[in-house]
Amino acid sequence: MAGRGEIMGERTILGKVIIKGKIELLTGLHIGGADMGITIGGLDARVIRDPMSNQPYIPGSSLKGKMRSLLERSLDLEFNRHGGSGVYRHECSKEDCPVCRLFGSTKGQEPDSRNIPSKLIVRDAFLTEESEEELRNLDTDLPYTEWKTENALDRVTAAANPRSIERVPKGAKFEFEMIYTAETENHIEEDLTNLFSAMALLEDEYLGKGGSRGNGKVKFKIESIEVRTKNYYLTGEEKEKHAILEDGKTCTPLEARDKADEIALYFTNSG
Repeated sequence: MAGRGEIMGERTILGKVIIKGKIELLTGLHIGGADMGITIGGLDARVIRDPMSNQPYIPGSSLKGKMRSLLERSLDLEFNRHGGSGVYRHECSKEDCPVCRLFGSTKGQEPDSRNIPSKLIVRDAFLTEESEEELRNLDTDLPYTEWKTENALDRVTAAANPRSIERVPKGAKFEFEMIYTAETENHIEEDLTNLFSAMALLEDEYLGKGGSRGNGKVKFKIESIEVRTKNYYLTGEEKEKHAILEDGKTCTPLEARDKADEIALYFTNSG
């Protein structure tokens, strides 16, 4: 028998899973911002910044896109959609596709193609108060960031072509939040398993630009996983919220993955 929400096109809400924690930079991070033009002695590549605070941040789109790409590759899915600039990706309209039902997909040219809204929200990640203070007091020529000078070498003459990029320094921490919408009982455990697996894959890959040159190594510390059934939103009853981690406890993405079956049980016959 099909689980609730499994009928084609039905968009039920059984509840939400709220995942919060810290992203720690193990090497400098460069996620590009607006091109301000190249000036003599200036930076060739700037980081993205919050226009209100001028602080660097990690866009949710960058984090979500990287996790999706890694999951597509790990599941050996076909790169069937061209996204421009020579980039191919996987995108389909199949209800049982583990990537598209979690991260969403847009309608393609195929006759039966349709949109699948994402079940996953990834918020922009901002500096922790502690990191904001530490970076503000750094003795650099840039607010909250550092210069990194690289050299591109001519393979014939060995002549150096230096370039300068801006990075958020190693050790900085950002607060992240991801929200998973539970819609179909039969998919919840697999969706969460894939999400935590993608986070673990990212730890052994890189985020942002220049990963093969040392940038973008990150580590996740999950500090809170909370289940909120739909009855919590309808009634406000605190008993409909369930903490998966004990107070003060943290876990890695792989440790969180082992809790996917426990999380899924809260949505079985939840209302």
